[in-house]
Amino acid sequence: MITLFDDPRLNLARGALGAVRVVHDPLLPSRVLRLVDAEGNEFFAKQHSERERYVRELQAYLAWGAHMIGHGPRLVSQQDMTCTLLLTAVPGVRADTLAPGSPEEESGHYEAGRVLGKLHRATSVPPSGAVGTELAQRLRDWIARADRVGLISAVERNGLSHSADDLANTRMDSATCHLDYQPRNWLVGDTFGLCDFEHMRRDARIRDFARLEFRRWQAAPNLRTAFFAGYGQPLNDTEQRLLESFGAIEAVTALVRGHEQGDPALSAHGRTVLARLS
Repeated sequence: MITLFDDPRLNLARGALGAVRVVHDPLLPSRVLRLVDAEGNEFFAKQHSERERYVRELQAYLAWGAHMIGHGPRLVSQQDMTCTLLLTAVPGVRADTLAPGSPEEESGHYEAGRVLGKLHRATSVPPSGAVGTELAQRLRDWIARADRVGLISAVERNGLSHSADDLANTRMDSATCHLDYQPRNWLVGDTFGLCDFEHMRRDARIRDFARLEFRRWQAAPNLRTAFFAGYGQPLNDTEQRLLESFGAIEAVTALVRGHEQGDPALSAHGRTVLARLS
């Protein structure tokens, strides 16, 4: 069991910053510490349990951090051996704590669209068939995992496989994508901030809207309108159909992750999306 005396996150922070104190934050996952240095500056120390996610998040800061200046944390230090990162804190309140239906919530979606649009435009690549082929294989892998543990019926498996075939035969543009772009990872304050870059990679641009589409916008279409007003590029009919296809990935990953993590809410979300696709 790791204690505060041998915690790699604290050791990394003390080596880079000197004396720090831990600030209790019930909204943070257990692998993240909120820290304050002697001058009152806030930081986060995060230890990954999976090296792949550590490498991906580190890559996000090193390769794409310049596109997020003023909107994302800055990498202060890292320790590869323990998969630990030390990051500056971005001021603001989490967007998922804003009152539903409030002007602040709608404004947060506008700013989220504006900032994501800047990232996508700065890193965009013209349409090709390679992205769809890769996503189709990824979906087939998730389908196989769900099928092995009996999470989907034969009819559902066939429907998901059909979506994989559609993706494999679709040309789509790509960009650097956050891939967990939703209010829990947005910080609303004087400036709009982002956090949690462990999923970030080059992917189909439209896919960065999937979690909002299937978790938020169905119940609040005004938030979709505000988001794309900020993004500056509304979806055309072809792109909207492509977004619907990404619901297959959203559904089956939620089913598998919900099963593996014992998370009934995530499993229920997967079922809801799967029913919508039927």
